Amino acid sequence: MANIQSNGNNTLKDGRNPIGSLAESLLSGISEIIKSVICIQVEKDTFTEIGCYFYRASSVIMELHVNWNTPTNTIEILQALSERVDMAKTFTTKLVKNAHKIQSSELLSVVQQLEGVIRSVGEKLSLIPISTYGNQEYAQKAAKALSKDMKDVSFAIILPSMREEKGKQMETDLYSIDVDFPADNFQERSDILDENGYKSLSDGSSLMGLPHLAQYMEPLYETFFCPLTKKIMDDPVTVESGVTYEKKAITEWFDKFDDDPGEIVCPKSGQKLKSRNLSTNVALKATIDEWKERNEAARIKVARAALSLASSDNMVLEAIDDLRSVCESKMYNRVQVRKIGMIPLLANCLEYRSRSVRFATLELLRQLAEDDEEGKEIIAKTLDISTIIKMLSSNHIPVRHASASLLLELSRSQVFCVKIGTVAGGILMLITAKFRQSSDAFASETADEILKNLEGLPDNIKLMAENGYWDPLLTHLVEGNIKTFSREPLELFLLARTFQAKSVYEHLNKSDCNEEMRMEMASYLGETVLGPDIKTYVAEKASPSLIHMVHSGNTLSRNAAFKALKQISSHHPNTKTLVEAGIMQTMVEEMFARTIHNEPMNSKIEAAMILADILESGLELENFQVSTHGHTMSSDYIVYNIISRIKNSSPDELNINLIRILLCLIKCPKATTTIVSVVKETEVSYSLIELINTPNEELGIATIKLLITLSPFMGHTLTDRLCKTKGQPESLIENQADITRITEKQAVSVNFLAKLPNQNLTLNLALVNSNTVSTVVRNISQIQMSGTRSSRHANTYFEGLVGILVRLTTTLYDHQILFTARTYDFVSVQKLSAVGLENLSRQSAALSRPPQGRKTKILKLVFFRKCISINLSKGEKEISLCPVHGGVCSSRETFCLIDAGAVERLLAMLDHENVEVIVAALSAISALLDDKVNVDKSVSLLSEKHVIQHVLNVVKEHKEEVLWQKAFWVIERLLMKGGDESVSKISKDRFFPATLVSAFHHGDECTRQMAEKILRHLNKMPNLSNTMTFTM
Repeated sequence: MANIQSNGNNTLKDGRNPIGSLAESLLSGISEIIKSVICIQVEKDTFTEIGCYFYRASSVIMELHVNWNTPTNTIEILQALSERVDMAKTFTTKLVKNAHKIQSSELLSVVQQLEGVIRSVGEKLSLIPISTYGNQEYAQKAAKALSKDMKDVSFAIILPSMREEKGKQMETDLYSIDVDFPADNFQERSDILDENGYKSLSDGSSLMGLPHLAQYMEPLYETFFCPLTKKIMDDPVTVESGVTYEKKAITEWFDKFDDDPGEIVCPKSGQKLKSRNLSTNVALKATIDEWKERNEAARIKVARAALSLASSDNMVLEAIDDLRSVCESKMYNRVQVRKIGMIPLLANCLEYRSRSVRFATLELLRQLAEDDEEGKEIIAKTLDISTIIKMLSSNHIPVRHASASLLLELSRSQVFCVKIGTVAGGILMLITAKFRQSSDAFASETADEILKNLEGLPDNIKLMAENGYWDPLLTHLVEGNIKTFSREPLELFLLARTFQAKSVYEHLNKSDCNEEMRMEMASYLGETVLGPDIKTYVAEKASPSLIHMVHSGNTLSRNAAFKALKQISSHHPNTKTLVEAGIMQTMVEEMFARTIHNEPMNSKIEAAMILADILESGLELENFQVSTHGHTMSSDYIVYNIISRIKNSSPDELNINLIRILLCLIKCPKATTTIVSVVKETEVSYSLIELINTPNEELGIATIKLLITLSPFMGHTLTDRLCKTKGQPESLIENQADITRITEKQAVSVNFLAKLPNQNLTLNLALVNSNTVSTVVRNISQIQMSGTRSSRHANTYFEGLVGILVRLTTTLYDHQILFTARTYDFVSVQKLSAVGLENLSRQSAALSRPPQGRKTKILKLVFFRKCISINLSKGEKEISLCPVHGGVCSSRETFCLIDAGAVERLLAMLDHENVEVIVAALSAISALLDDKVNVDKSVSLLSEKHVIQHVLNVVKEHKEEVLWQKAFWVIERLLMKGGDESVSKISKDRFFPATLVSAFHHGDECTRQMAEKILRHLNKMPNLSNTMTFTM
C-alpha cells in the first residue's frame, strides 16, 4: 500500500479524509486475509484463530474510520499497519494457491511468519494515542487487551496424534479483558446497535463486535456513510450542493434554519443552499441495499462459525449480538438464521456458566420466535424446555425476565403447550412465579400470561390443578369454553383428542364444546386428590354447576359431576355451601324418583354416598326440605324408602351408604321411632344379620355399628334373629393369634355381643355351647400378657371381651353357665381384667399428658420408657451388638428403643388424639434416623414395620405445621436411604402429593423447604442442583 500524502489539515489534496482512505484500504486487505484463511483446509483451527485476530484488529481500524478527529500521528501508525497487512495478505494468498502441494515445513514457516506479523500489529496498536477513543473507556480497554493478546500470540502446527492434548492447552479466551461488566451494561449493548447491525464506537459501543468480520468480506465504501451521522445510510438523499446525506439527518439540519431560511448551508461543503429540495439517490440506495443483503448473509454465516468455534464467552456474546442486530433489520434474516442450523448452537449456549451469554441467548431466541409460528415450533422442538423453565428461579433478574419472556412467546405455540406437560415440575415452577408478585412483578405477570396460553390444552389445566392452581379448571367447568389455537386443523385435532368425539369434524359447535369441556373438567376434578382447603374452594366456585350437570347432563357428564361432588361432600365444612346450592333435593331425587331406562345403578350409589357425607357433618334434619312434597330427611316416607333398599341383592356400596344414612337419621328422635318400627316389622332385620358376615369388611363394620345402635331399642329382637342365623353368634369371635393386629371389625363384633341384653339366656347359652367362652378367656389373657394396647382398636376389643364375660355372670342360675364360670375361674379372670384396666388407665394418663418442651433426647426416651410397659425375661440374655447403634444396648442402661421393643408402641402412639403426643412419638422415631446411627439398618428395620404408611396417615389426618415438619423430615430420610422401594411406597399414596403442594405454597419457610425436597425426590419438581451447575 502506497504512502498517502496529506496537507496540514489532515486532508488529501482532493479533499478526502486521509485516515478514512487508509482505513478503507486496510479493511479491504483484512477482508482478503479473512477470505483466504477461511478457504485454507489444513490446520483449520489455527488459521481460524489467525483470522479472528485480524478481524479484531479491523474493529480498532473501524473506530478510526468513523472518527474524523483522530490525532495526526495516527496516520503513521496506519501506514505501518498497512505494510504488515500486505505481508499477511501475501502469505495467505500464496498458501491458498499452493495448499495442495505445500510441505509441512513450509506450512510451519508460513504460520511462524504470520505469528510475527500479528505480534508486530499488536505493537503498532499499542501506540495509538488514548485520545483517539475519546470518552469510550470500554473501547480503550478492549483495544489494550487486543494489543496484549496479539503481542503474546503463539501458534504451532500439531500432528493429528497430538491434537487432543493441544485442544486442552489452547487459549480459551481470546478476549482477556480484566473488567467485570454488570448486567445492566450488558443489557444496554444491544441498544447501541443501529438498524444495520453496526456498532458506532463514538456512540459507546464495543470494539469487539463480530459485524466487522463479515462486513469487510464485502468491501465498505466511504460514500455509504452519512457525513452527519457517520453511519451507513438507509435513505440517502442529495441536496443542491451535490452532497448525499441520510434523509432524517439532513432534514433535522435544515430545521435549525427555520428562523433564517436564507442562511441554509451544506454541512459538509459549507456552500449556501437556495433550496431545501431533496433528491433520492436511487443508485446509491440500491447499492447500499444490495451491499446490506450480501453483508447480512455473510454475517449470519460468520456468526454461526463463531458459535461453532466458541473459543471464549466474549466471542459467543458478540456473535449473538450481531445475530440480534441482523434479525432486527428484516424478518427474512430470522428465517435464514433458522435454516442455517443456528437453533441447536443457541441451545448449547443456554448451558454456559456466563449469565451474560445466557441472557443474550434467551433474548435472541425470543426474537427468532416473535411473529413467526414456524419459528416458535422449531425452537420448541429443539430446545430442552426444562432448561429455560429452571432459569425462572435464577437469582439474576435479567436472566429470569428473559427466560419468562421467551416462555411467553413460545407458549403461543401448540408444540410448546404439549411439550411443557412432559417437563417434571414445569407448570409448578410457572405457578410459583405467578404467585410471587411481591418479589418480582414482571415475572409474576408474565407467568400468568403463559399459564393462560397453556390453558389451550385441557391436560395442562389438569396439571395446573394438581399443582395447586385451580382457577383455570373451575373457570372452564363453570363457563365451559376453552381457548384453542388459531389454526383450524389444530383446533379440530385438539377437540377430537380432548372430547373423543368421532364426528367432531361434522358437529363442531359452541354448545357441544361447552358441554364437553364441562365434562372434561369435572372428570379431572373427580380424579384428582383434593386437599381440605381446595375442597372448600371448589365447593364455593363449582357446586351450582356440578349440581346442574347432574340434573341436565348426559350420562357421561352426570358421572363426571358425581365424582367431583363425592370429593367435595367428603369435607364436612362444605355442607352449608352444598345444601344452599340444592344438593339435598337433587340427591334424594336421584335415589328415589329418577328412573332412566338402561342407566346404571352407579348414580344411586353415588347419590347415597354424597347424602351420607352431608348428613355425617351434623346437619339439622328438620330444617331442610328434600322433595317437592315438603318431606324432610326424618319424614316417614324418606326413612321407609331408605330401609326398604337395604337388601342382600343390592350392591355393597349402596348398602354401605344407606346404612351410613340410617346411622345419621337415628340421632333424630322422630326418625328413630320410624327406623325401629320398620326394621322390626320387615325382613330387614334378617338382612342386617346376614350382612354381618359379608366378604366386604366395610359393609360388615357399618352393619354391626347400626345393629349396636339399634340394640337398646330392639335388643331381644336382634338377639332372636342372631341366634336363628346359621354360624352365629360364634363367628363374631375369632381366636386371635396376633393380638397386635386387631381389626375394627373384630372390635365392633365383640362389642355387639356385649351390648345385646345381658340377661338373654338364649344368647348366653349359645355362647357357652359354641365353646366361645374359651376363646374369650384366651384372648383376654394374651392382651394382659402383652402389657400394652399396640393396635388402635385393641382397647375397644378388650372392653368387648370383658363385656361378654360380664353378661354371662347375669345368668349364673343356669347350671351350664355356672359350670362354665367355675371351669374358667371367672373370679381370677375378672381380677386380671381389673388389673389390666388399671394398667391401661395409667398408660392412657401418661400418653395424654403433653410432652414437656425442649427436653434432651435422653429425657424423651425416659418419658417413652415410662409410658410404655416393657417386660424383660429374667434369664440371662446372649450379648449382641445393636444393629442400629453398633454397640451393646439395653433398654435400662442405654435407653435403646430397639432393645425395648418400643417401635411398635411408638407407631401405635401415632394414632393418638393429642397432637403433642404424636409429635413426641415422631421425634423418638427420628432418633433412629439420625446421622449418628447406622441409618441404612434403621431404614431396613422401620420398613419392615411399615413406618412409611403410619407416617403418611399422620400427614393425611392432621394439618398442624409442626407435625408436618416432623413427618416430612422422617419421610425425606426414608426416601434418601430407602431407595426405589421407599419412593414406590410413597408414590402410591394419591393424597400425599396434594398435601406436599399445599405445604409448598402455604407453609412457612421450613415447611416449604422440606416439601420441595420431597417433591424433588418424587420427580415432581426439577432438581436444579443436579442439572444446572452454573450460577443461577
